[in-house]
Amino acid sequence: MSLILVAYDTKYGSTREVAERVALMLVNGGHDAEARDVDDVNTLDGFSAVVVGGPLYFFRWSRDARHFLKKHRDELEALPVAVFGMGPIEDTPEQFEGARQQLDKALAKLEWLKPVAVDVFGGKVDPDKLRFPDNNPAFKNMGQTDLRDWDAIDEWARSLPAAFGLCD
Repeated sequence: MSLILVAYDTKYGSTREVAERVALMLVNGGHDAEARDVDDVNTLDGFSAVVVGGPLYFFRWSRDARHFLKKHRDELEALPVAVFGMGPIEDTPEQFEGARQQLDKALAKLEWLKPVAVDVFGGKVDPDKLRFPDNNPAFKNMGQTDLRDWDAIDEWARSLPAAFGLCD
C-alpha cells in the first residue's frame, strides 16, 4: 500500500483545508494519505509520493512551501511530486492565469523539481481575520470571498495516483 504525504503551508487555514480534502480523496481512492504542515515534516521516509501546497500572496508562492522543497530535495528527487497553489481571490481568467504564472515562476527556480501535476485553486479571504500586513484597506473593504472549487479540487486529487504511477 502506498503512503502519500500532502504537505502544506497555510496562513489562515484555507490551504490546510484543501490539503486535508486532497488527502481524504486519496484515502477514498484506496490509498493511505496524510496531510501535515510543512513545518511538521522531518523526513519523507516511508512515503511513496508527495503533494505540496501553499498559498500565493503578493505575487509569490509560499516561502515555507519553497523551503520545504529545498530542505527535502534529495528525498523528493526520488519521489513523484505534485504541487498546488492557492491564490486568486477575484474570479477572472486573468487572476487565475496570473496566479498560475506566479506558481510556475517559483517552480522554475527549482530546476531539479519535475512535478507530475501542478494546479492553482481559488483562494479564500475573510477580511475580519486578516493580520498585518494583509489587513490593508483594499482587503478589508472587499468582503468575504471563497473561490475554492471543491469539485475541481476533488477531481485533481483523484487524478494524482495515476500521475504518481501508483495505480494497479
